[in-house]
Amino acid sequence: MKPIPTPATCKRLEDLPNIGKSIAADLRAIGIATPAELAGRGPLEVFDELAAVMGRRHDPCVLHTLLAVEHFMKTAEACPWWKFTDEGRRLLAR
Repeated sequence: MKPIPTPATCKRLEDLPNIGKSIAADLRAIGIATPAELAGRGPLEVFDELAAVMGRRHDPCVLHTLLAVEHFMKTAEACPWWKFTDEGRRLLAR
């Protein structure tokens, strides 16, 4: 059985809840290689940076995933990304 991650035990991006190989690769493309480098960065800022570097706008679900990661890093509570859909929509509407 896989141990439940905590922010302190996450050493690779893929160790973070909701982050898979694809999003981890996108984050590395903008210079974010570890969870520590992602911590403290605003989810909307990272989302916008991903869009600029990749030459296209990411699906809004990427923002929701980044919001879930931010929540995990602050609280150690792993939640599914879709719990952050409303917050993501509010941020994108600004």
